[in-house]
Amino acid sequence: MKKAFLSLLLFIFLSTHLYAAQSTIMDVEGNACMGDDKSRKQTEQAAMADAKRNAAERAVTYLRSETQVKDLAVEKDLIDAYSHAAVKVIQELEKAWFKDTAAGECYRIKIKAEVVPDEKSMNKATQAKDFADDPAAPLKVKLWTDKQEYKQGEKIKIYLKGNKPFHARILYKDTAGNLLQLLPNPYRSENYFNGGIVYEIPSGNDRFDLEVSPPFGQESISIYAGTAQLGDINLAAQGEVYRVMTKSADVSRLTRGVKIQEKSGGRKDLPSEFSEEALSIKTGR
Repeated sequence: MKKAFLSLLLFIFLSTHLYAAQSTIMDVEGNACMGDDKSRKQTEQAAMADAKRNAAERAVTYLRSETQVKDLAVEKDLIDAYSHAAVKVIQELEKAWFKDTAAGECYRIKIKAEVVPDEKSMNKATQAKDFADDPAAPLKVKLWTDKQEYKQGEKIKIYLKGNKPFHARILYKDTAGNLLQLLPNPYRSENYFNGGIVYEIPSGNDRFDLEVSPPFGQESISIYAGTAQLGDINLAAQGEVYRVMTKSADVSRLTRGVKIQEKSGGRKDLPSEFSEEALSIKTGR
């Protein structure tokens, strides 16, 4: 195989978890009317608050119906986590004023929202035995490397495994801050993985190796995964991988712009489960 861009050639001296998170992403609406006690701005704010409230309630409803873990204590921790969740606005999809015959001037907004469960309760649930392998639990994708230390000339292998089927994007950030997308890449466009199976990167149609070579320093590998197809970012082919042209600060938000689609059986706009994890990589001789 040909070797990828030089910034991929690294020496892992220490590998630790830098960041890990689970959440639920959905498209949701909020409405509010002016009445006698609200200005237009206050009405817009009330509609946004209504959308966020609807997102939080829908996340709990989805959790109860779709994630049926066998351990009652774990189920309680999950419900607690989502009952005390934070709601983040990823994107404002639609917004408009309209006239209601009964309520007068009203405002409607549709957003793509991410419901982030309470970290303490979520961590407690995920520590339970077999949670990471339970397909009835919220999506959890694990990311790791084959060794903690490499010598120059050795090749690095990345592994990933999810508890249920998922779509994924794998990114690599070098010491200079260059961001590369390892998967999907120009020779491997498929980014769908089955649950319960360990996958190796690079493999299959990949045409790059991760071979240890300078420059050395602090680097990272990240995975974004969702039960729906992930949002798009700007990419440019760089040999056997892609260079990420989107600003680093915007990658996470745009990736969370998941494509919510109608499910089988006429069930529309089901939320997408989302999982993010990163490994901190220290490189050296």
